[in-house]
Amino acid sequence: MTITDVARHAGVSTAAVSKVMRNAYGVSAAMQEKVRAAMAELDYRPHAAARGMRGRTYTIGILLDNIRNTFFADILDGVRDELRDSEYTVLIGAAGFDAEAQDKTIRSMVDRQMDGLVLIAPGIPRSEVLSTAQSTPTVVIGHHDTSDLHDSVVDADGSGAGLVVDHLVSLGHRNIALVSSPGTRSSKWARTPEIVLSDGYAEAMGRNQLADHTRICRTSYSDEGGYKAGMSLLTAGDRPTAIMTGADVAALGVWRAAHELGLRVPQDVSLVGYNNTAIADLATVQLTSVDQAGHNMGATAARLLIERVEGRRDHAVQTTMTPRLVVRGSTSAPSAL
Repeated sequence: MTITDVARHAGVSTAAVSKVMRNAYGVSAAMQEKVRAAMAELDYRPHAAARGMRGRTYTIGILLDNIRNTFFADILDGVRDELRDSEYTVLIGAAGFDAEAQDKTIRSMVDRQMDGLVLIAPGIPRSEVLSTAQSTPTVVIGHHDTSDLHDSVVDADGSGAGLVVDHLVSLGHRNIALVSSPGTRSSKWARTPEIVLSDGYAEAMGRNQLADHTRICRTSYSDEGGYKAGMSLLTAGDRPTAIMTGADVAALGVWRAAHELGLRVPQDVSLVGYNNTAIADLATVQLTSVDQAGHNMGATAARLLIERVEGRRDHAVQTTMTPRLVVRGSTSAPSAL
């Protein structure tokens, strides 16, 4: 089935069909309806490669490092809902944490002429992202570094860390530890989420006259990473009475370590996550967590990207989400009080 068949079936010119497929300016609603109906009746699907030769493939590539991080599901839901009524198709590249694998995935997306990219906390060097963004519209989620070449969607991670520390201090905690991602120094990103979160944590500890109790344990944002951090912190001589993690999935790993050590949450150690994913609200979990509006982040990223792809905006913007602390049953006053 070809575009000529669609035009003949709809009783219009091939140029008219082409304009409808490109969402060209000036196409009437009646023409849109007539051509779309013909395409549906003929079960016509445009060939992606051919559309790419004409300037657009209507595909969006999304890079993420870990499909087990449930926060990414919230972001993807936001992207999907924003693009639901459009012609754009989302293709996901789960590249893992390795920078080389992420770079290969991004290059594959560009080579396949995807119209735009959404990069979720990319671990590749910043220079490579900037190079890609020069030719392919790009939105970076998570990293706070701004650029004239790409749009950014971030959470006010420093403020989020402050919300957690202030909450724990209000309960009577003083020995509060942070579990954060190690990041990649060679990537040359100056303000990744873990850097901003760590800075916010340190600032809040100092503001509460607890600078001497500042303790940051670096690990991957995964259940296994959280477990290793939990075992290290909870077997230390000066065991923290409260632990904050930069991701809910890592908090669950800490929880597993506490359980193996015979410690109770929150009686023996209070625990706070970050992202407020669906798992945090499970009846058997009830994890206090920082909500950074993952669905809204994804929807915003998709909207910003399409504005660039379709030429409705030619300047870069950064949108910041306001974090909100959701208090549940995993935090309480330390047992010594």
